[in-house]
Amino acid sequence: MFPTTITGSLPKPAWLAEPNRLWAPWRLAGADLDAAKRDATILAVKLQEDCGIDVVTDGEQSRQHFVHGFLEQVAGVDFDRKVEMGIRADRYKAMVPTVTGALSLKGRVHAAEAQTARATTKHKLKFTLPGPMTIADTIADAHYGDRARMAMALGSLLNQEARALAADGVDVIQIDEPAFNVYPGEVADWGIAALERAIEGLTCATAVHICYGYGIEANITWKRSLGSEWRQYEAIFPLINASRIDQVSIECRNSRVPIELLKLLDRKQVQVGVIDVATEAVETPEEVVAVIAAALKYLPKESIIAGTNCGMAPMRRDVAAAKLAALGRGAERARRQFG
Repeated sequence: MFPTTITGSLPKPAWLAEPNRLWAPWRLAGADLDAAKRDATILAVKLQEDCGIDVVTDGEQSRQHFVHGFLEQVAGVDFDRKVEMGIRADRYKAMVPTVTGALSLKGRVHAAEAQTARATTKHKLKFTLPGPMTIADTIADAHYGDRARMAMALGSLLNQEARALAADGVDVIQIDEPAFNVYPGEVADWGIAALERAIEGLTCATAVHICYGYGIEANITWKRSLGSEWRQYEAIFPLINASRIDQVSIECRNSRVPIELLKLLDRKQVQVGVIDVATEAVETPEEVVAVIAAALKYLPKESIIAGTNCGMAPMRRDVAAAKLAALGRGAERARRQFG
């Protein structure tokens, strides 16, 4: 009951990359960087185990960014042709690479870190991939001329890598789609179709993560503009509930998403975010239990997985570790209270 997991990313060690920031530059190169990524992955897995996390991840220690870490192995994407572009409906600007030709994989994308994580732990292993809509919203297109066409092509590439990850022994493959709450009309038109293409034929468990973004200033400022209730999910939860995806990962702790919207996901397992990644305040076990208790009003206990609101990549490493420990202790207390 109430198994625990994290959304995906954890902060990187200072010897691997510059701490406390997104897009952090690597501090090593070549074979030294490869070895350091492997060591950081092992440490990330062991930290989760020590904190009582049941379904662990690689911590995304080998990726500079959750989208570009995938795109680096995609032919047809020109990283030398970067342009400034507004993403997430112009919430913030970023320098992004350009799609200049038909997209295809150069080879395996995440084999090294997935196989390292799998060899390190006997726990269930989750691996995250960026979603087709989110990737399409984070790159400039000079080839397809249509976001839906490009997203479907990306879905096919993601499916290719996802099948290989499942063969590596990954138990849960999670597609990260923070763009879903920005473009609800496009979610209905082609977003769900692209998501389902990405998971087509998988026999392992599948999940989708949707959220209001990392705990960075641009996202925090945007959230303040959304009012006292965030109801974007009201339009997309029924679409996800009717999809072939198995699990949904969403933010709940300190969120203004009305908790009663969880009832719209009655056909899914729900990774309920009980840890807030937008603050350095560490949750108490009682606060974790309180979020689980609120979710229990709308979901059966066998459908609830206790998780984090979003990735922890930009967070201080010591704070992230303390929050993981709180997640493990809080879920254990909830098992005793509601079991």
